[in-house]
Amino acid sequence: MLDQKTAARYPFLKESADLLRLKGVTLDSLISSLAYERARALGKERVLEAVEFAKVVERPIATEMDALNELLSYPVARMLVSCLGDEKFVRRYAIAEAKLANARLSGEVERAKERSVKRGRAPPSSDGGIDFVQRIAYELGLRVHTVGDSLAVDFSDYLRFSSAIKGRSWKLVNQDVREGKTIIDEKRFVRLIEQLITEKIVSELPLPVTDSIIESLADDVEEVGRLLEQKRAEQPKKDFGRVSIVRFPPCMRKLLEMIRAGENVPHTGRFAIVAFLHTLGMDSETILSTFATSADFDENKSRYQIQHITGEISGTEYTPPECSTMKSYGICFDPDSLCDKEWMGHPLKYYRLKGKRPRKKRAEVKEATSRSSARAGRR
Repeated sequence: MLDQKTAARYPFLKESADLLRLKGVTLDSLISSLAYERARALGKERVLEAVEFAKVVERPIATEMDALNELLSYPVARMLVSCLGDEKFVRRYAIAEAKLANARLSGEVERAKERSVKRGRAPPSSDGGIDFVQRIAYELGLRVHTVGDSLAVDFSDYLRFSSAIKGRSWKLVNQDVREGKTIIDEKRFVRLIEQLITEKIVSELPLPVTDSIIESLADDVEEVGRLLEQKRAEQPKKDFGRVSIVRFPPCMRKLLEMIRAGENVPHTGRFAIVAFLHTLGMDSETILSTFATSADFDENKSRYQIQHITGEISGTEYTPPECSTMKSYGICFDPDSLCDKEWMGHPLKYYRLKGKRPRKKRAEVKEATSRSSARAGRR
């Protein structure tokens, strides 16, 4: 069983939840008793920090009471998020909690290295804090191995758990793969765990909440909701202008044509075109009507899939895959001269560039306009 301070630092673990049950703290007392007022305040802080900064701030845990309040603040925060009823915010909150866990786990790794250095030898992967980090990874479903002095994860696990992490350096082609295992350093190991924690929290929320919970937390929920709306209002909207199919890259034009013709389009292709249209500003109903001419069109099924990709029911707004990913999926169709440019890496970049006149043409238009104005002046 974890000690109370460790449980407070990693409240998403099963042992941390078990410790709370042993404490005998009831849900009713947690949301209403004066004894847990500090825990409720900290829980609200966690959620407000997720809104404001997209991360939960590290707080010192000096005493056992600090630890208890920190541990109890986690279920309070989860109830607040659940009462809020905003599916898109669930992922932002999950990411915020996972970032805090990343910072704490990175500290475990660094302390293990320092202990090893003091003993005058290189830090092995199973030393001290690394062992604990491996235990957490195992609980979350990530199998960890050692290859020499290095950490490694199964090839299939790496593919599954790194797929949502953006960045060229994470692509499998750039990894050291040996006998079905992908070699990773401690930093990447912790980053994979962060992703697993994010997905774990997203899968668990929102929780079912009773009327009494909603009533007890109503003021805090309203405060969080106001800040969330304020932050969203401050975010600049991406404006691609009116959607123009003339500017579509060949892959997206082909996918749209295939869907409208009722041809068999793989899931990856449907995902790509929906995410592409959504990012350009097309709403879910318009995307749905775009597909309605398909011979195998199923309105309910298509609506569910579209709303999942656009974030209406999943809490995550997906963007279309990069060109390299489209190629690996086998859905990069008929690339043209712009596609073949070395720097062309994304369908959205193609779309933006297609909307711009070449500089030479713009200069010619400007010069012609000036000549026309001059002639008009002489008249």
